[in-house]
Amino acid sequence: MRPAWEVMEMSKYSRRSVLRSSLGLAAAATVGKPYIANAAATTATVWVNQGFVKAEDDAFKQLAADYMKMSGNTLDYSIMPFQAQNQKTVSALTSGDVPDLVFMDAPQTIIPQNAFDDKLVDVSDIVKPYEAQLSKTARECSTFYNKTAKAHSYYLAPVKQACIPFHIWGSLVEKAGLKLSDAPKTWDAFWDFFKPAQKELRGKGMRKIYALGLQITTVGPNDGNGLFTHFVIANGGNMVTPDGKLHTDDPKVREAAIKSVAYLTDAYKQGYVPPEALSWNDADDNNAFHERVFLADFDGTISTELAMKDKQAEAYMHEVVTMGLPNGNDGKPMAAQLNAGGGFIPKGAKNVEVAKDLMKFWMQPKVMGENLKQGLGRWVPSMPQVVKDDPWWLDPADPHRAPYVSEAVLGPTTSGYEGFNPAWGQVTAEQLWGQAHADVIKNGMTPEQAIDKAFKRAEAIFSAVTF
Repeated sequence: MRPAWEVMEMSKYSRRSVLRSSLGLAAAATVGKPYIANAAATTATVWVNQGFVKAEDDAFKQLAADYMKMSGNTLDYSIMPFQAQNQKTVSALTSGDVPDLVFMDAPQTIIPQNAFDDKLVDVSDIVKPYEAQLSKTARECSTFYNKTAKAHSYYLAPVKQACIPFHIWGSLVEKAGLKLSDAPKTWDAFWDFFKPAQKELRGKGMRKIYALGLQITTVGPNDGNGLFTHFVIANGGNMVTPDGKLHTDDPKVREAAIKSVAYLTDAYKQGYVPPEALSWNDADDNNAFHERVFLADFDGTISTELAMKDKQAEAYMHEVVTMGLPNGNDGKPMAAQLNAGGGFIPKGAKNVEVAKDLMKFWMQPKVMGENLKQGLGRWVPSMPQVVKDDPWWLDPADPHRAPYVSEAVLGPTTSGYEGFNPAWGQVTAEQLWGQAHADVIKNGMTPEQAIDKAFKRAEAIFSAVTF
């Protein structure tokens, strides 16, 4: 989901290089005191994923400076692009040479299996004091099963959560002679609304524009999986329940999945989706949207819009529209599937107490809220009351934040499946749904055959995980 031009080299900072006077978070942080006495001050190694906009990195640096000044501890932290952090973390957990804390926006492909394998530190002592304030989604996305302990527990200290909204070139919809206010209120019909605009815009000189930015990719890591699960939900299917069970044997789920593959592959074969979508990574649809390659995208957070805030300010304020979910195809309100981001501690970390201390500081509601505001609201607080108590989050002066926050916090939500069973992480890592699309488009399978193949593999993965 990161525009390619935003990727920068890994940067490393220590207390000496970033410690400075602070006003923002320092004021908020007065509600809590460090949990480690200065006499025991020590250094913790922290890996943080780079934000999609510079303000997110600046917000973390400010928080780190505030924490170090307050506690006397030193944070030796590295900020790195998401893919680099992901690879580095997997390598560290495999080798045992680990940092003290990993703070990750999207840890869903890493935490479930490593918690299952007893490679992470239980962080219940950080989370439980705030448990009643956390959203149900944040709680479910932070608890994982440990096969050694034979129990679910908290292995993520959740600071943030996010949903997937629609990103639409409203100005191009109008140029095509359509009104976005006329868009239907159900899932498939909403997507269909944009298809006629493609012909109209091509007739007006935009010969390479497409209607839909559907990420039917076999590359991933995240966008295609999120798109497919929302299609299945819209078609009335729920593939994994909170008890960890996979429901591919349910005819209703199978039919929902088949309908989803059929819609997505038909849209591609009919020419409404850019041909290269089959091999998109998570940055490619963002970049294509910015270049006006297509009208409508469905992509996690408002990173797409925030990347335009300075460089394409006019488009940000007046041309691009952020929208929440329409109803499902049955006409009923549709739950947005959410995931949580935050900090986790690998077993083998040398300074667990400092890592925990930092996360206790970060999870204070005022600190959490201020940090995410400084990051321009790309992520929303894992505590709904923080949003409700601060009018900034729903301020209509920003055209994108309010609809996004409403979807992520105030509307119906459901949890990502990774917290229910670590096997889902492997399912998504193997890009089974993207492969199903490719089987239809490239290999001549029917949607039924493609889904039966994908379901068979998913069942095999789930059968290897018992608890």
